[in-house]
Formats: sequence, structure tokens, C-alpha cells
Amino acid sequence: MKAVVCGAGRVGYGIAKALSREGNAVTVVDWSQELISQITTDLDVRGIVGHGSHPEALERAGAADAELIVAVTHSDETNMVACQVAHSLFKTPMRIARVRAQAYLDPAWRGLFSTGNLPIDVVISPELEVGRAILQRVETPGAFSTALFAGGRVQLLGIRMDEESPVAGSSIEQIREIFPDLRLSLCGVNRDGKLFIPTVADPLLAEDEIYISIEPSMLERALQIFGQKTDKVRRVVIIGAGNIGVYVAQALERIGRVKVRLIEADKKRAEIAADQLKKTVVLHGDGLTPDMLREAGADRAELVVCVTNDDKVNLLTSVMAKREGAGRSICLVNEQAFESLREPLEVDAFIDPRTTTVSTILQHIRRGRITGLQSIAGGLAEALEGVILATSPLLGKSIDDLELPDNVTIGALVQAGKIYMPGEGAVVKEGDRMLLFAESAAVSKVERLFRVSLDYF
Repeated sequence: MKAVVCGAGRVGYGIAKALSREGNAVTVVDWSQELISQITTDLDVRGIVGHGSHPEALERAGAADAELIVAVTHSDETNMVACQVAHSLFKTPMRIARVRAQAYLDPAWRGLFSTGNLPIDVVISPELEVGRAILQRVETPGAFSTALFAGGRVQLLGIRMDEESPVAGSSIEQIREIFPDLRLSLCGVNRDGKLFIPTVADPLLAEDEIYISIEPSMLERALQIFGQKTDKVRRVVIIGAGNIGVYVAQALERIGRVKVRLIEADKKRAEIAADQLKKTVVLHGDGLTPDMLREAGADRAELVVCVTNDDKVNLLTSVMAKREGAGRSICLVNEQAFESLREPLEVDAFIDPRTTTVSTILQHIRRGRITGLQSIAGGLAEALEGVILATSPLLGKSIDDLELPDNVTIGALVQAGKIYMPGEGAVVKEGDRMLLFAESAAVSKVERLFRVSLDYF
């Protein structure tokens, strides 16, 4: 596939990396010579210095021959115009744009992004995607990462093993013997920064970050077995009243059982948030001030969510809130270099907008074969859900006898609404949904397993 990516920032870099790694011909357009030089040095992509929405730049990038354009510059308007130009002048079949401003996404204007108006096939809102990711973590206490697949029937959890975990030092084989009713698949282990797919006999060690797939109904029991707290969230403090903070507060208001307090340093933004929110208490002040955290009730909160525009403020506020007595903390962090600080600072979960946005975009790009996707451990692996078609080499085989590529394992099989885990002997049928966990180098091989025949179109 030939693809044009407009924007060489964090998200553009992530998209170009994923597409080029899978053998696609990728051209990246950005006005910054520095960013283009960096991305062409690091990746096997072609670079064009120019404005992403200008016809001559898109022509040089090969938009006329491209099957896809992904516009992820820092300007919503540039992204939208780039898709319009690609459609009108170059007939580029698929167009994806990142749009941050919520004014464009109001349901009242849902007809805006259509072929007769702005011909954009997929609109990605990073704020909404990040907000949804935070809400999933609110519902899964004890996990540092979570993602839903198969319409919510299967959940992938990231859990950190500690020395107090009752199963530390045990293999998944031993855990199943002790807890025969625990239906799960151990998909991956991140140990000392290296991710690998374990065998059933590999012991799980303290400090390991493990990834398991389970049915949501087994969530609480699984967390207890792995030594994680499962206390329900009833009090939440949010730091930052931007789009993400307000979105999360509104969603928690709809849940009803959660009391929310929001701290915002900017007075005007705090006033706007207070007008938008019905049940949330909005406080104007500095979240880095202990008195303000106490006034917001951080000492009694089960969860503190730090979502300002400053990574360092988010990290420091999280540390202070935990010191005041907050149960757990979630931080919005854009800089991947800070990932190594999560454990020393005792932050329970990082939300990386780039990873979240890239995962969503890749899912849409692979539409028709891949129906769900989540990037794992900063891109070290991916969890992919696909539909089994008539041409798939997996068809007709037991899930326990599948000849999967190296560095790939099965997370679950969904068949006629029922979930099957490895070891349960289900035979793969056409139309089933399968969740596979793959190290990054094997992702392209996974795509071939969900092979599409010409008849499919």
C-alpha cells in the first residue's frame, strides 16, 4: 500500500513507523526540514518538505497514486483541507484526519464530515480517545493498562507483579492448577524493558509487567489472584479542565455513583468548566499546592487523574496527591522518556496520547481485516482482533493446535457470542473473532492470517 502522512510530529512518526515496518511505501510531508530529516534518517520512508494541505506538496508526495492519506499536523484546519485536496484533486480513496477542536465534533454538525462537504472517512479526536482510555482504567482498578475487544466481551489487562502477589514466582500452568476456574490467557511479559511471549511453564517474577486476556466477568477475581486492589472508585479528583478533563468529568457524572472534584489553575477555563459540568465541584487553584489538594479531597480520593498540558506538572501533582493519601493516580504523559519514571514515582498508570491515537488510526487503516487494535508497551507489541474469513489459514483448526508465527500467541476466540481461551479446544470457524498478541516484528504476519480474498470485496 502507498500512503501519505501529513505531519512528522509524534503521532505522524508513530503512524509512519508502523506502516513502513509492515512493508508499505510511506511518504511523510511536513514544513519542518528538521523533522523530515529526522524521520527519514530513523525510518524507511520518503520525506517531502512542504505544507500538508498544498496541492503541489501532495502531488510531490504521490497523493495521486496513494491509497491512503493520514493528516495529523498540529492544525485541524490543515488536516481537513489536506483531506479535501487529496479527494478533489487526486482521488485518494481513504482519508483520515486528526481533529482536536471539539467545536467541529459537536453532534449538531455530524454532517460536516461527508463526501458532499468535507470528504473525511475517519475523524480522530485525541482528547476523546484519551478520555475513553482513562475511563476504562477507572473501571479496572489495579491494572496499569486495559483495552476492550470483541464488543467488550474480552478485556486485555496490564498488571504489575509485586513481591506481595500471592502467585509471584509461579507459572501460568501452576496458577491454573491452583485456580482451575480462572479462565485467562497470559499473552506477554515485560521484564526489565524487554517484552516476550512466555510459555505456560515460565515463572512470573516480582516487578514483571504481565498482559492477560480475560472475560470482564472474571476481572475482579483475576486482580485479586494477582494481588491487586479491586476497590471501587467513588471519589475522583481531576487536575486540569481542558477537553480531556471535562470529558472525563462529564462521563463520571453520567455514571452517577462517583463524586468528582476538578482543579484548574486558569480562572477563565475553570469558569467555562463550571458552566459545562452539572455535578462536579470545580475549584480554581494550583494542583501543585498541598492545601488545594486537601480542599479537593485528594487525601480521601480513590483516584487522582492528572491531565494538564504539562507532563511535569502531571507527574509532580500525582506524586503530591499520593503523598496526601490518594489511592491511585493516572497521568497524561506525552514524552515517552518519562515512562521509566512511572515506577519510581509510584504513578499507577500513564496515558500516552500518541499511543492511543496511533492505535485508533491503525485500526481504521486495517478495516475489513483487523477490527480491534491496541499498541502495547510503547509499541513493543500489538494486540489485534480480526475476523476469520474463508481464506484464513486458521480456519478449521483447534485453537490449541494453531501454527502461529514466532512471537505470536492467542488471547481468545469469540464464537457465536461465547469466549474460548487456550486449552479449551475450540475449532476455528468462519466469522469467528480472534484476539492475537504479537511482538512488533510479527504484526505483518498476523495481518496475513486474517487474509481477505477477492470475493470478500
